[in-house]
Amino acid sequence: MRFRHPDGSTVHLAYCTNVHPAETLDGVLAQLRDHCEPVRRRLGRDRLGIGLWLAKDAAHALVTDPSALRGLRTELDRRGLEVVTLNGFPYEGFGAEEVKYRVYKPDWTDPERLDHTTALARVLAGLLPDDVTEGSISTLPLAWRTVYDGRGAEAARTALLTLAQRLDALRELTGRDIRVGLEPEPGCTVETTGDAIAPLTAIGHDRIGICVDTCHLATSFEDPHTALDTLAEAGVPVVKSQLSAALHAEHPHLPEVREALAAFDEPRFLHQTRTATAAGLRGTDDLGEALKSDALPDASPWRAHFHVPLHAAPAAPLTSTLPVLKAALTRLVGGPHPLTRHLEVETYTWQALPAELRPRARSQLADGIAAELTLVRDLLTDLGLKELP
Repeated sequence: MRFRHPDGSTVHLAYCTNVHPAETLDGVLAQLRDHCEPVRRRLGRDRLGIGLWLAKDAAHALVTDPSALRGLRTELDRRGLEVVTLNGFPYEGFGAEEVKYRVYKPDWTDPERLDHTTALARVLAGLLPDDVTEGSISTLPLAWRTVYDGRGAEAARTALLTLAQRLDALRELTGRDIRVGLEPEPGCTVETTGDAIAPLTAIGHDRIGICVDTCHLATSFEDPHTALDTLAEAGVPVVKSQLSAALHAEHPHLPEVREALAAFDEPRFLHQTRTATAAGLRGTDDLGEALKSDALPDASPWRAHFHVPLHAAPAAPLTSTLPVLKAALTRLVGGPHPLTRHLEVETYTWQALPAELRPRARSQLADGIAAELTLVRDLLTDLGLKELP
């Protein structure tokens, strides 16, 4: 979906396909048919943007076979879909029964992460619509914190500088400007937007910036306006923003709140949990850890890294951090010029929701994704953007 900003620039809205597990190119093609096109039809749109997730094997097939890449491009066009952004964070296995810490491997200390991201950039350059020259890729925020040291920091910096050089060369070769954004996430080396400033300014390249995920922003209790103003002052580009909402518990000391939270403690994804105290942010790596111990103070609200559907907040006594998303979106695209032109709804946890909230059929999932996109579309038009055909 495309929108015209009051300054005349185009803002793209997509939804991320990591909600549909697929490791191979055939699986990606099936996603377009079974999920993406039905969402487009529900929205009554001739064209729908998707934030494509390409696992290692799918990316390799596309970057090594020009005919395969042309075939994907043709299939996107045939189904009324377009791609300006990729989710390059998960490498493989995102549809596994247990993902947890595996999603952070390989990290930016491993040459495989550089090779994979380079492949994604080359693929994206070939998928961009004819009238679009800028593409974006989100990637993990360097590494999970427990495996990162001074040597790792230097290896990651060198890898990102090499990536920047490759992106420069790709621009010269194709005329397509592909940018990559580190995506701050609780528990990682770059946990907050503030943590991203030092490594990104050390790289000092405008093709390497930040991806602001509004669920992660909220989980870390960052104020959106302060965070985004600080990034702007530091000259760190917002390559893209993932629009998502975290799980919020206002009174975690109450037994009924603990019981409600326990329904979201599931074995597939990591749900980092945080609370803001007078002494600073406190947290656990997973929701179950917070619920089963006294590791987390419960006198103040808790937020958990669980991407809940944007249009359907959890039932009381829980809620979502949708207000944080709205505030971030206002700062991102509500000003005289957009801070980013790539927006991506990223609710990948539909099948990890408590059983009674999970979609039981493809049609229900398509309905939910369409409802999320409709909510964001309305927020954008309220901010003065005009939806384009």
